[in-house]
Amino acid sequence: MRDLDKALADILTIRSQIAAGTAFRGYGPATVAATGGLALITATVQFLWLRDPSGHPLIFFLGWAATALVSVAMIWIEMQARSRRHHSGLADAMIHQAVEQFLPAAVAGALLAVMLWNFAPETLWMLPGLWQVMVSLGVFASIRSLPRAVAVAGAWYFVTGFATLLVASQDHALSPWTMGLPFVIGQLLMAAILHFASGGTDVED
Repeated sequence: MRDLDKALADILTIRSQIAAGTAFRGYGPATVAATGGLALITATVQFLWLRDPSGHPLIFFLGWAATALVSVAMIWIEMQARSRRHHSGLADAMIHQAVEQFLPAAVAGALLAVMLWNFAPETLWMLPGLWQVMVSLGVFASIRSLPRAVAVAGAWYFVTGFATLLVASQDHALSPWTMGLPFVIGQLLMAAILHFASGGTDVED
């Protein structure tokens, strides 16, 4: 039994090493672009119907939290299908690696929102910019298994995060556009990078 357990452990280690050196193809350009479309819809809806976002921060952030959850669900569903199509037997290891790379930034962003909401609600104006910085860190953490050009998208979120903080620091106001436009452009940029990295031939089904 010890020999069997050791053999199984060795197999898992080898699979993990192979996955670590393989480019992950689980992110579909069309779905990533669609998440940018969701951000545009959310920003537009809030601009038209939420006249005072700073006066209704709960509605503002719940709208963006819902958008984020729908986007994650879309990406997750497609990731499962594409990984099995492109990586076959390595699919589970590749998905685990992708989640492991981005998860710390996502969890940090969620916990940061909870902390500010409960202990420093007067600083909630900082959250959109901080979320963009967290996304940039998640993108940079994923570079080793994605096309190197995604660093451009990571840099975009990093710069817009601090630019959003700078703009919001003037009046401490929440805005659908300083929240939405960076994600619209960032997700479209990411989708374009993934599309051209695959040579434009990676048809999604």
